[in-house]
This record gives sequence, C-alpha cells and structure tokens, in this order.
Amino acid sequence: MRDPRDIILEPILTEKADFLRRKYNMYTFKVAMDATKPEIKRAVEQLFEVHVERVRTQIVKGKPRRRWGRVVGRRSNWKKAICKLREGETIPIFETGGGK
Repeated sequence: MRDPRDIILEPILTEKADFLRRKYNMYTFKVAMDATKPEIKRAVEQLFEVHVERVRTQIVKGKPRRRWGRVVGRRSNWKKAICKLREGETIPIFETGGGK
C-alpha cells in the first residue's frame, strides 16, 4: 500500500473549489496520475481523519505555453479529485481562509 502523501499531492484552493466546499462539503485535491478512487478515498481518510462518501476524478489537460514568442511547449496533464465528506465533517486546513 502506498503512502497517502504520495497520492494526495496538494489541495486546490480556487474560487470554484471554495464554492464546492461551502455549499456541498466537497474538497478538491491534486492527486497522482495513477491513483485510483479507492486509493484516494483511503488517503484522504488517513491524512485528515474524516469519512469520505464519494470521490470524483478528472484529468486536467495541460495548456499550450509559448516562450519568447517562438518556443512552443505544453504544461503537464494532471489529475484532480473531488471528495465529498460525510455531513458535519470538515478538513481544518481549508477553513483557515478569509471570506464570509
């Protein structure tokens, strides 16, 4: 079994992720590309001591990038996981931001 910190790479803190957190109790993470839904669920439950009801994943395609007007490249693809927690549970690191 893999270490949970190898599966969950970082939290995603955007306006849309904050909206999902506040309205639907869903938390968004950047995860390893080869991580499966059961692995992500286990990792979130172990790292944050919460109960995950559902995990949704998607592959985010890398955008094309241009440097100095000529050199063309691409950013890497990455995987996003959106985890719905049991009613009444939260992850404290997400709750420290400003806002209303």
